[in-house]
Amino acid sequence: MSNKKETWKEGMYGDEVREKIIEFAEKGWESIPEDERDMWFSRFKFWGVFHQRDGQESYFMMRLTNANGQMTAEQLRAIGEVARDYATGPVDNPEFGDAWIDLTTRQSVQLHWINLEDVPAIWEKLESVGVTTRSSGGDTMRNIVGCPVAGKDKHELVETQPLLDRLQEDLRGDDNLANMPRKFNISVTGCREGCAQDAINGIGLEPAEKEIDGETVTGFNVRVGGGTGSREPRKARSLDVFVTPENAYDVTRGFVELYHDHGRRDNRQKNRSRFFVDDEGTESIRELLQAEYVDTDLHREGRSVRDEYTYNAGRPPEEGKTDHVGVHEQPDGRHYVGLNVPVGRMTARETIALADIAEAYGSGDIRLTRRQNPLIMDVEESALDALLDEPLLETHRPEPTPFERGGMACTGTEFCGIALTETKLRLTRMLRWLNTNVDVPDDVDTIKIHYSGCTADCGHAYTADIGLQGMRAQKGGEIVEALDIGVGGGMGPHPEFVEWVSQRVPADEVPGAIRSLVGAFSAHREAGQTFREWVEDVGTESVVDLCDPEETDYEDPYMYDAKQSWYPFEDGESPAPTTVNDAPISSD
Repeated sequence: MSNKKETWKEGMYGDEVREKIIEFAEKGWESIPEDERDMWFSRFKFWGVFHQRDGQESYFMMRLTNANGQMTAEQLRAIGEVARDYATGPVDNPEFGDAWIDLTTRQSVQLHWINLEDVPAIWEKLESVGVTTRSSGGDTMRNIVGCPVAGKDKHELVETQPLLDRLQEDLRGDDNLANMPRKFNISVTGCREGCAQDAINGIGLEPAEKEIDGETVTGFNVRVGGGTGSREPRKARSLDVFVTPENAYDVTRGFVELYHDHGRRDNRQKNRSRFFVDDEGTESIRELLQAEYVDTDLHREGRSVRDEYTYNAGRPPEEGKTDHVGVHEQPDGRHYVGLNVPVGRMTARETIALADIAEAYGSGDIRLTRRQNPLIMDVEESALDALLDEPLLETHRPEPTPFERGGMACTGTEFCGIALTETKLRLTRMLRWLNTNVDVPDDVDTIKIHYSGCTADCGHAYTADIGLQGMRAQKGGEIVEALDIGVGGGMGPHPEFVEWVSQRVPADEVPGAIRSLVGAFSAHREAGQTFREWVEDVGTESVVDLCDPEETDYEDPYMYDAKQSWYPFEDGESPAPTTVNDAPISSD
């Protein structure tokens, strides 16, 4: 039996929703029938248009899509100009002001405070430079992730760009597959670092080699059913299948079609691909895939290079890149420069400046990473010093502190209806306090702190050295924003999720808890150990005793149930909903 959202999708979904969005935009926000808004908002998501939370009626978030984080300076400049001209809210954020973009963990961009009436003009500007919002949200294939330096990496094992292009155009572009049981994530890794993080995707292709007919062939092993969220994370499991670059598209498409046809649609709590793999098992899925969805014979998995994975793996930096921040040499002798954007937020002015710099010092090619950071590509060695002296790089530094380098955060209660706590501004303040008050060993370049505002885990708390998830607690007789604290997560050869060592910690006591954890790590680690390795060595039971929440001189002004306010940083009356001319109208 279908649930409510399945019934809505059966009525209309995918590409045909676009014309309804344009129709509503032309008539104005108030033209959407009040008793149909939930239905239309659910459908809008396929086109990257998300209604913001209660109290922010008539305002939308817009999510873009660009496979593998690739874009040109022209495209980024257009995005920055859209943010400047259209993504402006009724009040400023206390830290970031007004008009900014958010970089996502799926290598793309989100914009906030969008008026529905402006969506057609925004689409026209973005699409004129090849940027789209199609299939960036809802129950569909989301932005495809991969190694952001595909084709530019000295350690790339298998070329992935042709495959990524075909997956983007032919698979995600197929409107017949728009209506999936739930959101579905695809990753393609061609490098030895594992930066597409196949372990937390619905289907992940990882580089491998196999002897076929006496010849060593380079291709991919296939993993399925990974993902985090709802306190039920799963690591993607081997399908025991090896694919060549030539048949990788057909096998990926086959699994997408299989899940499209057989994934549960009756229970939205259990219809993620990770639960589908739980229920069906990889052997049964492989047999069905071969029998009904793929014409070529499936080879058993080949020799993996997972043991070499270092990206977000909690391994020492001397073993390989743990992220893409800093200056890195390309195979052609030029360089790419990774900037650090703690919590993934850049102002519109900074975004436009980044586009200008990428053209001035590089080829204009820009890549976005899974850690919410941008890369400037193809910089000649002779131009490096001038680039590194640019004012933008004083803010978004290629050589950040360990805490800044590891900081990631989801949207939080600022705009999200399901988040329990504020995230981006809180973590920004927290990182600043940690920089000043907590010492880190000289040979440690990253302490990964990932913050999710709720158990949906959009901030990837499960894959962090120190993961934070938003909760509520009582303190001094009042309900306050609180965080669960987990340790020991990471990807790499042996993906592991955090173990929760302290729960419902009032937000103002969390920096003290992190200081105690990092202090114990610094005092008791073996030489060269990373935080994740230290946790594995001492065990999480010991870490429970070392995590000591306490009040410090850190001040958190957003403690008291900010979700009950229309905007966490504004106590006054909400100006929403509004008419097409931004005049307030009755919320009744």
